[in-house]
Amino acid sequence: MQRAGTNAMKAIIDGVIAEKLDIEKQISSLKSTFRIADLGCSVGPNTFIAMQNIIDAVQQKYQSQGFASHMPEFQVFFNNHTSNDFNTLFASLPPERPYFATGVPGSFHGRLFPDFSLDFVHSSFALQWLSKVPEELLNKNSAAWNKGRVHYASAPDEVAQAYTAQFAKDITTFLDGRAKELVVGGLMVLIMPGIPNGIPHSSSATGLTFDFLGHCLMDMAKEGLISEVQVDSFNLPVYVASPKEMTQLVERNGCFSIERMKITQPWVRVDDLSGQACTMHLRAGMEGIISKHFGTEIIDELFDRYCKKHGEFIGLLESKCNGNQLFIVLKRNMMRLWKHT
Repeated sequence: MQRAGTNAMKAIIDGVIAEKLDIEKQISSLKSTFRIADLGCSVGPNTFIAMQNIIDAVQQKYQSQGFASHMPEFQVFFNNHTSNDFNTLFASLPPERPYFATGVPGSFHGRLFPDFSLDFVHSSFALQWLSKVPEELLNKNSAAWNKGRVHYASAPDEVAQAYTAQFAKDITTFLDGRAKELVVGGLMVLIMPGIPNGIPHSSSATGLTFDFLGHCLMDMAKEGLISEVQVDSFNLPVYVASPKEMTQLVERNGCFSIERMKITQPWVRVDDLSGQACTMHLRAGMEGIISKHFGTEIIDELFDRYCKKHGEFIGLLESKCNGNQLFIVLKRNMMRLWKHT
């Protein structure tokens, strides 16, 4: 599904680079290297496809404007948390790649690169992950204590507000870091799960997915396979933002212009996928965090139960869900440049 999202965005990214990338500024600055960062890259191959698509579009821009003789070299920085399997990433690098590859371990919620060192930033399906679970969710005395649930989608307003506040903090630090690292005129493409303005979180595909996962865990707790205390203390650190929320956060930062922002539904309809395919997609993204909390021995049973609930899940998605991907293009502007020097 993530691959489908990447492929669907290729034409849009091609158009953005053709229209918005200022290669004359690149040439006049005598820079011989075009530097791209993929934030939250995982281990491939989706990251390699995305990076190749970007480089192809930049090369096409140089050629179409008659600057083929000024074609820069390319350097790609692959970033993820220190726990990422960079060995697998490097072993999987395309042998004929047209770029120099570098691994950059660390959280993108802080600084990763020197000032004004990047020309292009890309992040696909990573920014929905919060830097941490909101602390209020684990406090039994808090109105945001999320007992019996693993997410905010169908939870009380206080739970959703805690998630929203944490997401805002994370995006603020993310944008502050990138404002320092991107050159003026540099582009940033962000792709993440999204929800249209005005649609309740309980109607998002992600929210419904996690609700069903939570139901499966509670069923297992009732049967004594895990404890209810374990479920009460487990919350998925994932937030699905709307265009309005992201617009407000970008405008508050003041260092970027919004070139594009739209909700898309780029892949096949969820009801066209088998229960097994949907379950495999969810398991690939969530197995690690679930295993860390509950142990590896429950994983097969949990996702078997999830797969069996697939028919009910698809019915809800079909009747309630709207859109599933938020596509954003930002450009580093001159405003408030003094704040980041």
